[in-house]
Amino acid sequence: MNNAMVKSECENIPEQYFYFINCSDMEKDLCDMEMKSIFGKVPKDKILFSNKDFDPSRSPFIKFKINIRYVEDSVEEIINKIRDEEIKYDDFKVNYMKSEDGDVSYEERLKAIRGIGFVVTGFPDMHNPKVELAVTKFKDKWIFGELIKNDFKWQKHNDKPYSYSNAIPLRMARALVNIATCDDRSLNIIDPCCGVGTVVIEALDLGFDVRGYEISKSIACNARNNIEYLGYNREIITSGDMHDIKEKYDVAIVDIPYGLYSPITVQEQVDIINTSRRIARRLVIITFEDMDNIIISAGFRILDKCYMTKGNMKREISICE
Repeated sequence: MNNAMVKSECENIPEQYFYFINCSDMEKDLCDMEMKSIFGKVPKDKILFSNKDFDPSRSPFIKFKINIRYVEDSVEEIINKIRDEEIKYDDFKVNYMKSEDGDVSYEERLKAIRGIGFVVTGFPDMHNPKVELAVTKFKDKWIFGELIKNDFKWQKHNDKPYSYSNAIPLRMARALVNIATCDDRSLNIIDPCCGVGTVVIEALDLGFDVRGYEISKSIACNARNNIEYLGYNREIITSGDMHDIKEKYDVAIVDIPYGLYSPITVQEQVDIINTSRRIARRLVIITFEDMDNIIISAGFRILDKCYMTKGNMKREISICE
């Protein structure tokens, strides 16, 4: 069903896709920033409607989406439409996806699943379905469509051979790539302080042209081994000083070294930001303290900012152009 058809069914739900968001309280700011970068708006109560078709597996925070086919006042109206249009799927399964706590009783959910499953033409497969369908109730409307889940296959990246306790967490790294690129897959990315390659790996998995630089030869070697272990070309990691980079990139993602973990001076931090300005049009920078004045002095405008706090550790994430 196209957008115009959905809009005619329910003026309050004009979009084609219904996304279900899952993040911890600690991650909420980061999640909101990612959703804003991808969809141009933040989720409300962990749900988001959009006309943008986005694969949930590209985000660490989207649990699943429903490709909306019908929006109706009752399950019976959905059942009648499925019957009238002779909707057909082979090896399908119908799921009730809960969108609001306590919104529908178990008996009503079961009745909806059975009713829809009975009128869909084709053979169901409850254990290994090729197609999953979803029905849910949002406020006073019933929504039906195809269900697309986050496969979470990217979580295997946590099993890379080398990691450090102070490295960017996997979920954060994946979100940073989406934030930095706004899902524009034509952009190229540089991580000039790439450590063991966490951000580089996520950018590769998401299909971006990406390069990594690491000044420490031993850490760069570990990054190369991590990337090769996961099936990518180890040569995209260069052991070298970011200040020697001559190429220009669309986006730089920089987790700036900090004195708590790395022996680095304030001037060296300033130099990293200045070089980032020289080599990239857009910057997403992660710092352990407010460095706005330095970022602005380098010639960047700070477009947005969020925070991630874990225990006594607070990271600031800034989008700059």
